[in-house]
Amino acid sequence: MNGEVFAAIDVGSYEMALKIFDLTAKNGVRELDHVRHRIDLGSETYATGRISGSRVDEMIRILSEFKSIMNSYGARRYKAYGTSAIRETRDIVILQELIRQRTGLHINVLSNSEQRFLDYKSIALKHDMFQEIIKRPTAIIDIGGGSIQISLFEKDALIATQNLKMGVLRLHTVMQTVQATRARYLELVTELVNSQLSVFSKMYLKDRTVENLIIIDDYVSPVLGRLTANTDHVGIASREEFSGFMEKAAGINNADVAKRFNIPEENIPLLYVSGILINCILGITKAENLWAPGVTLCDGIAYEYAEKKNFIKSPHNFEHDIISCAQNISKRYMGSKSRRETLQHIALAIFDNTRKISGLSKRDRLLLQVATMLHDCGKYISMVNLGDCSYNIIMSTEIIGLSHKEREIVANVVRYNHEGFDYYSSGSPYISGLSYEEYLKVAKLTAILRVANALDRTHKQKFRDVKVSVKDRQLVINIDTRDDITLEKGLFNNRAAFFEEVYGITPVIRQKRLL
Repeated sequence: MNGEVFAAIDVGSYEMALKIFDLTAKNGVRELDHVRHRIDLGSETYATGRISGSRVDEMIRILSEFKSIMNSYGARRYKAYGTSAIRETRDIVILQELIRQRTGLHINVLSNSEQRFLDYKSIALKHDMFQEIIKRPTAIIDIGGGSIQISLFEKDALIATQNLKMGVLRLHTVMQTVQATRARYLELVTELVNSQLSVFSKMYLKDRTVENLIIIDDYVSPVLGRLTANTDHVGIASREEFSGFMEKAAGINNADVAKRFNIPEENIPLLYVSGILINCILGITKAENLWAPGVTLCDGIAYEYAEKKNFIKSPHNFEHDIISCAQNISKRYMGSKSRRETLQHIALAIFDNTRKISGLSKRDRLLLQVATMLHDCGKYISMVNLGDCSYNIIMSTEIIGLSHKEREIVANVVRYNHEGFDYYSSGSPYISGLSYEEYLKVAKLTAILRVANALDRTHKQKFRDVKVSVKDRQLVINIDTRDDITLEKGLFNNRAAFFEEVYGITPVIRQKRLL
C-alpha cells in the first residue's frame, strides 16, 4: 500500500494546532511537522456563548496559514476538529460555513465523548508502554480547556468514565474573576476542584485502587517530558517527584519558569492550574506514579485515520472499551447480567442474518449491542415510565467513543422498545432532531430489539440456544428448549408486527423440544 501525507487540525479552547503526518504500512504514523498558535477562544465562548468577529477573523487567518503548510507538504487528506470552545458556541453552523467559504476547510465539531476517545486513542501511538501500564489499575486524566475527563481502567478494560467541568481555562477564568494572585491559586483552585472530585470519589473510587495516572494535557506534559528527557523513562514521574516539581514552580516567578522550561510566559498560569489539578487527583486516587506520554488530539486524529485506512493495527480493542463502558452503566442502574446477555445474543443473531436486507453497518451492530445492555436501565427510576426514564438516563450519561448523535440513536431504540413508535411525520421531539437516514436506523434497530425482547418476555432466559435464518420472506427463529414457551408465543405477534412493517418479512418461531 502506498503511503499518504495526512494533516490533523485541532481548534482548541486556548490554541490551534496543526500536525502533518507521513502514514505508511511499514512505518505506521510518523510526525513530520507540528505548528501551534495561541488563540483564546474559550474565555469568550464559556462566558457569552459566542466568538467575537475579531477572534473569528484571527481563527480564519490561522486556518489559511495551516492550509498553506498542508499544501507545501502535499497533504491531500485532512481532518479538522473543533472542541469545547466551538462546541459551546451558539452559532456553530454559521461559523462552520464562514470558515468553509473563506478557507475551503470544513471543521467538524466533536462531542465530548468523541474528543476524549480520540485523546485516548492518541496514547496508543505509544502502544508498548500503554499496554503495559493499563494492565494495572489506571486512571487516564484528560485535561482540556473547558473540562477534564477521568477514565478508570482495570485489567486492560475501561470500567468508568466521567466528565467534570473544571478545565484549565475555565478555572483560570474563575481565578481572574475573583482577582486571585498566583500565590492564592493553590488554595482556591484546590477548593474548587476537590468539591467535585469528592463526588467522583464516592461514586467511582470507593475501595478501588488506582496505581497509575496517565496525563493528557497541553501544559504539564511537555514540561515533564523535558525534565525526564535524559532518563530511561521519558514522561514518567513518581508522586513525590511531581510534588517536588510543583513546589519548585510555585516559588519561581513566571518569567523564570518560562525561561527554564522553554514555554511561553502567558502559558504559565495554565501550567500551574493544570499542575494543581493533577496534584488534587493524585490526592484522591493515591496513585504512586504518573505518565505524560506527550500526545495531543492531533495524534489521536491521525491514529484513527491510519487505523481506518489499514496503515496500522492496534493491539488494543477500542470497541471493547465502548462495550465495557455500557456494561458498567448497566451495572450502575441494577441491570441483570443474564438478561442483557440473553437479549444481546438473540438481537445480534437477528442482526447478522438480516444484514443484507437491512443495509446496516458494523457500527450499527455496535449501537444495537449497546442498546441491549441498556434496554431497561430506566427501571432504576420507574417501572411505569421505563421507556422515558431509560431515554433520559442514556442521554445524560456519556458513553466514551459514541458521538452525541449515536447516543441519541441508542436512547431512541431503547425508548421505542418500551413505548409506541413515533413516525417520521409525527412531529415527535424524539424524532425531530434526526435525519431521515438516522430515523430509519432507529426504526430498523428498534424492530430487532423488540423481537429479541419478546423472546425473553418472562426474563427466564428460555431461549438460550437460538438459530436465525431468512427463508421465503420469513425470519425463522429456531429454538431448542424443553421450557414451556406458551406465553412467549402468545405475546410474540404484537412485537413481530413492527418487524414485518420495517423489514417486509415475518418473524416466526420454530421450536424443537429437547428430550
